[in-house]
Amino acid sequence: MSTWHLVDPELRPTLQSWTPSTLQADALPALREQRQQAALQAMHLDDGLSLVMHEQHIAGNSGEPAVRVRVITPTARRANRMGILHMHGGGHLFGSPEQSLSLTRPTAAHHDCVVVSVDYRLSPETRFPGSLNDCYAALVWMAENAAQLGIDASNIGLMGDSAGAGVAAALALLARDRKGPKLAFQNLMFPMLDDRTVVETERNPVTGEFIWTRENNAFGWRALLGCEPGSVDVSPYAAPARADDLAGLPPTWIGVGTLDLFLDEDMAYARRLMRAGVEVELNVWPGAYHGFNSDPQASIAQRARETRQNWLARFNR
Repeated sequence: MSTWHLVDPELRPTLQSWTPSTLQADALPALREQRQQAALQAMHLDDGLSLVMHEQHIAGNSGEPAVRVRVITPTARRANRMGILHMHGGGHLFGSPEQSLSLTRPTAAHHDCVVVSVDYRLSPETRFPGSLNDCYAALVWMAENAAQLGIDASNIGLMGDSAGAGVAAALALLARDRKGPKLAFQNLMFPMLDDRTVVETERNPVTGEFIWTRENNAFGWRALLGCEPGSVDVSPYAAPARADDLAGLPPTWIGVGTLDLFLDEDMAYARRLMRAGVEVELNVWPGAYHGFNSDPQASIAQRARETRQNWLARFNR
């Protein structure tokens, strides 16, 4: 069914410029390059924020390549800032720290905190657990080098969007299970959590028409897993919704729109977190599709951005 009539009216102008497309493996390199070049050009524009940025290559897991991170720090030097490890979105197929600066730079400035954004390896060139290993290496590095980064090692949290939010949720599970760095929070915008959404038989009739479709979701999961989504042996560290035990995870914020393909899996995960005794705030925006929060003008997108930042402010001590 068409869900255009359900879209928030202020979001419709942006959506009208969207051209539906089905992802193909041979088109990925060119699309990645196009998006990255646009992001690099935008980096030269002055956003008026007093921040210092630098990139660094840190040691990966044993036998794996170095991991590139972009570190964003307020200009004024200070110790014991809140630290945020950020994972970009892109369906496990696209994205980079540079393509997420419209989120990470304002976040660092607004909270006077340090943001470390991870350039994790993408699929299908790198299957699971490559991206998760990269992000875990970055988390350990961030905790071990907290003093040099000006971070309070006891106040490090995770932030991600879409596939990056799914990686963040998996990273929270992995850090808990490995008894790694203790996390203060996880901030997840429309997280990609469950490969079984691809094969569900009772589909939500109003989700997944726009931006991130069911077809693209299937492509993204196949690229990450190297097998069919819904297979019995998929790891919960790839698809966090498959985890049996969610106890002991940090306070969690989840945001999603009612037209987003991930609506049902996100609400189910939030409910399970609550039942496991985890502090959760779930925000659901009516008439919002996947990625709606990037709209520069729509009031619902502005409210979503503000709500997300207001929740983060609770941890900025």
